[in-house]
Amino acid sequence: MPAFDRAASAPGAASSAFSRRRFLGTASAAGLGAAGLSACSDSGSTTDSQGRTVVEWWNIQTTEPSKSVWPERAKAFEAEHPDVRIKLVTLENDAYKSKMTALTSSGKLPDIYHTWGGGVLQQQIDAGLVEDLTSSVSSLADTFVPASVKPYQFDGKTYAVPVDIGAVGFWYNKALFAKAGIKAPPATWADYLDTVKKLKSAGITPIALAGKEKWPGMYYWAYLAMRVTGVDGMQKAADAKDFTGDDFVKAGEHLKELVALEPFQKGFLGAAYSTPNGEAALMGNGKAAMELMGQWAPVVQADSGKGIGKDLGFFPFPAVAGGKGTVTDVFGGGGGYALRKGAPEAAVDFLKFFLTAESDRILVSKGSMMPVVKDATSALTDPNLRLVSDILGKATGFQLYLDQAYPPAVGQEINDSVAALIAGSKSAEQVARSVTQVAKSQ
Repeated sequence: MPAFDRAASAPGAASSAFSRRRFLGTASAAGLGAAGLSACSDSGSTTDSQGRTVVEWWNIQTTEPSKSVWPERAKAFEAEHPDVRIKLVTLENDAYKSKMTALTSSGKLPDIYHTWGGGVLQQQIDAGLVEDLTSSVSSLADTFVPASVKPYQFDGKTYAVPVDIGAVGFWYNKALFAKAGIKAPPATWADYLDTVKKLKSAGITPIALAGKEKWPGMYYWAYLAMRVTGVDGMQKAADAKDFTGDDFVKAGEHLKELVALEPFQKGFLGAAYSTPNGEAALMGNGKAAMELMGQWAPVVQADSGKGIGKDLGFFPFPAVAGGKGTVTDVFGGGGGYALRKGAPEAAVDFLKFFLTAESDRILVSKGSMMPVVKDATSALTDPNLRLVSDILGKATGFQLYLDQAYPPAVGQEINDSVAALIAGSKSAEQVARSVTQVAKSQ
């Protein structure tokens, strides 16, 4: 089974076993010791007893199928480059983040290391710890799905290459839509609210939500903010550390409109994401009509529940009337690899090898990854995941998960404040003020 734990990326959400970040890969800390840190202990390259250049590659991929695919890719490269040894060091998400925080503070990063881009990568770049890959990977630039590179680009320069990319959207039960007389997925927010009303009238729970874990609810506010203010508006607010503008208040008010319809399952405030009675299980057992979730959702639905097979469909977050954003702007994230400043040239060569179309097809077909190389999309066979891939391929804008794009404390406040709005204890204005207050304190 592919691993899909996106939740570990959300502050305070690490308890979810199968959620937001496991689609980026999970791992085991076994095998990490003093030897695992050796190659990042100085600014030069390291050689082994056979005189081979050692490239240390830190990753978070030990759950099958990627557990087997990653070493296979390393061995394939070594076969073509007998003077290079790729040394894999694998870590579980939280252990990885902890180790990387310590290494960033010490100024000594691994040769190749996993990154989610956004704020953390920016901090490493500002500290002068990351290699500028703009020229090194220029030959690959046009081969990538454009949205897949966005989280790793700053001031017109590229500091990492993508290995996975995903998007959040609505997963829905076609049979329940038909039962409620709904002929097509909603294209606008007003249509979406009408869809919720029709489902309720038919005695169907419109939306499954893991209110306990907070980050699933945050998706609604984030997407509404994107649709109202646009991707550029999101960036301007982040740069100014000010989310009190009318657009962000409107986003909260639109979410309040949804909450007022009481669209979620009974007890949603205490519901987790992947537990037997959680959000994914409700969808997987046909007990709710929709959930707003990333491309890992079908696997988790089938794991937590039974899965609904051909009844499962996908549609993008609707447009908001009068908004500056468009329905083709995408909210999501992925994983990539960056190089430490001064990493050996062999590390660059490996990244180029790892992300050829041929190699990416292997990652997609064997490693259950979403394609980041345009010519690898043919390897994606699941019809719903192809829909997600098509949306990413046509994306006019891309907003990284807010808990990755912004400093961790800001991401935590967004999660907490939006959860309070959904629970009825905060207004749209209070959410905007709380997030701004924390942003300005960073």
